[in-house]
Amino acid sequence: MLMIILSPSLHSFPPAEAIKSSHLDSYLRLPSYQASHSSKYRFSFRKASGFRNADECGFTDPKIARVCDPSLVHVAITLDVVYLRGSMAAVHSILQHSLCPENIFFHFIVSDADLETLVRSTIPQLKFKVYYFDPEIVRNLISSSVRQALEQPLNYARNYLADLLEPCVRRVIYLDSDLVVVDDITKLWITNLGSRTIGAPEYCHANFTNYFTGGFWSDQRFSRTFKGRKPCYFNTGVMVIDLVKWRRVGYTKRIERWMQIQKRYRIYELGSLPPFLLVFAGRVAPIEHRWNQHGLGGDNVKGSCRELHPGPVSLLHW
Repeated sequence: MLMIILSPSLHSFPPAEAIKSSHLDSYLRLPSYQASHSSKYRFSFRKASGFRNADECGFTDPKIARVCDPSLVHVAITLDVVYLRGSMAAVHSILQHSLCPENIFFHFIVSDADLETLVRSTIPQLKFKVYYFDPEIVRNLISSSVRQALEQPLNYARNYLADLLEPCVRRVIYLDSDLVVVDDITKLWITNLGSRTIGAPEYCHANFTNYFTGGFWSDQRFSRTFKGRKPCYFNTGVMVIDLVKWRRVGYTKRIERWMQIQKRYRIYELGSLPPFLLVFAGRVAPIEHRWNQHGLGGDNVKGSCRELHPGPVSLLHW
């Protein structure tokens, strides 16, 4: 109790604040990488050692790695200067816990910063490619949300992975920037999606009606979209996506259509999540909950913490 009185800031941060880059970074620079004084992004990370976790794994020079290699595991993460520390921690955790980190290819989606040099200097052996996501693509589709952070265009880049990534990439794991993987990501990669386009841990005990406004549920034009489905909430921060099916059906356009409806009728309050629920809820290949222990870093006083899943955990999500 005494510590809470003296240091109220210890429990006052929103969950995502813990990974935000801040003025403290100016004290964290290490000699392995120093941004030029002309750069407005002055970040540095300690250079990671090479990861060789199993003798049976092959090795390919990252400089000649081919994105279309069918043996690769593809992981997509957004890189944003505000949450860069979280993204780098996520990447490092994936490499550290993978049996064959040499087989993982990262697809980094960026909008406003040239971060490729920093990533390459920090993890020299990393296989990756950087893709630019133009914020103007969604600027006129984004509506106001309950939190300003949810209105950032890069939050919507996951809607466009099928267009951004090469056609030869048939499947991808999409991960948020605020997580740490503590298991071999290949186990998630080989998830059987069956006839579904995406797979994710589902939470059917959650009150699904809370994700949409009363106006949505009272208007049959909108609410009937769930007719014949048993929709459950799922977290879009951890998804396995079949890009072949996505492209064939054209799910990006379907998501955009719901965003257009939202602009006119205000049918939800939460950023980029509800359009995914509208399109996919009730049509998701369920993945074990161990792959998304989410809600960490919440505030017990405010009741924003989620209960821990029973059993082992493979992914920690803030």
